[in-house]
Parts: sequence; C-alpha cells; structure tokens
Amino acid sequence: MAAKLKKANPKVKTLARLALDEPVLRPTFRRERRALNKGIYPVAGCDEAGRGPLAGPVVAAAVILDPKHIPRGLNDSKKLDAAVREKLYEKICATAQVSVAFGAVARIDRDNILRASLWALARAVKALPVAPRLVFVDGNMKIDCGCDCEAVVSGDALVLSVAAASIVAKVTRDRLMVRLGLEHPGYGFERHMGYSVPEHFAALARLGPTIHHRRSFAPVAAKLAALAGASDEVIAALLPL
Repeated sequence: MAAKLKKANPKVKTLARLALDEPVLRPTFRRERRALNKGIYPVAGCDEAGRGPLAGPVVAAAVILDPKHIPRGLNDSKKLDAAVREKLYEKICATAQVSVAFGAVARIDRDNILRASLWALARAVKALPVAPRLVFVDGNMKIDCGCDCEAVVSGDALVLSVAAASIVAKVTRDRLMVRLGLEHPGYGFERHMGYSVPEHFAALARLGPTIHHRRSFAPVAAKLAALAGASDEVIAALLPL
C-alpha cells in the first residue's frame, strides 16, 4: 500500500516501522553503588540453582563483587550458554568473595524445596569470607542471613552481584550433576541436570529412582508408589546406590 502511494505521489514519504522488540535487559551495579555511596560495605548478592529438578541438591551461592574488578559480561545465568558461564565463573572466583551452600535432597524432602532453598541461601551468605552488611537476594522473600536483606524479583536480571551468584550456583550444580551422571549411567544427569525432560522420565521408568532423586516430587513419588508392591530383590535392583 505504501509503495503504491509513493508511486502515485513521489512526495509521499513512507514512515519507518517502529521496532516492537523490547530493549535487552541487563543487570547493573546501580543498587550496589547506591549502598556503597551511603557507606554500606560489603554488599553481596545471592541466588540459587536447581529448585525445579527431580534429582540433586539445590545449590545457593553468595558473591561480593569488587567494584574495581567486575568481570565483563555478567548476566542472568539462564541467558548464557554453558561455555560462557564457565569462563565467567572462573573470573568471578578470581576477583570476588564467593561462597556456596547445598540444600541436600534429604532436606528438600523433609522441609520442601522452598524452605531448603532459603536455608541454603542464608548458609551461603553466612559462609562468605567477609560478612556483608547488605544482601540482595533473587525473588520475593528475604532470608535470615544476619544482616540487612533486600529481595529483588528477577534480581538475577537486574542486580549485578545477584547475576554473578546465579552463575556460580548454576556452574557448581551443573558440575555436580555431571559427576552424578558418571556415577549413575543411564539417567542422563550430565545432559539434563536432573530436570523434568522426556529422557529423564524414561530413565526413571526404566531404572527407578536413585538415592539422589527427590522423593517428595510427584514423578519420583509415583514411581516409588508403583514399586511398593514389588519384592525386596526387585526394589534393590531398581534403586542404584
């Protein structure tokens, strides 16, 4: 239509289409900088990885970035591929104060995944080499970490120190799941990291749960219920240790 109008009347100018894509959102150091300008230091960010999988622990990380040595390219770990995450992980550990804590499968099954995650986040903050005065945590719930805490929804996409923590937590957990994949061949932990994917469901149906599976999660609980009537010998064969 615009081409026809322009041909009929050369003076008619066609308007450029407006870009509909939203601007790319990247985390910044503004929140940390604001606190530093008020004399609040150190400032940490914390995040976790592994709330959704059927197997493996939830892993929390806390990071205090050095304002003078912030690695370039920090972002929400979910927006980075594995190779980039690995490189950034090394840079974060070389320039920042870092700590990691694990919420074990037993704790997840006992307390539920939310409480286990909050517990691990608090433990990660308390394990930092230097005690922070302020902590930014990803999500909408504060943690009991012994200092001021500010919850930031989508914090891993907004706050640079939280983004750094998300990378540390993700890389740490992925490395652990690769190890579990070697110890328990056939489950594909090294590929899907314990998440609910067809390959994992097929392995669970074929091989049964391992000691690393979360028995409080519905697919694992259903498989265990199906095994309830089997003999002890069959159950032992289906539960690799």
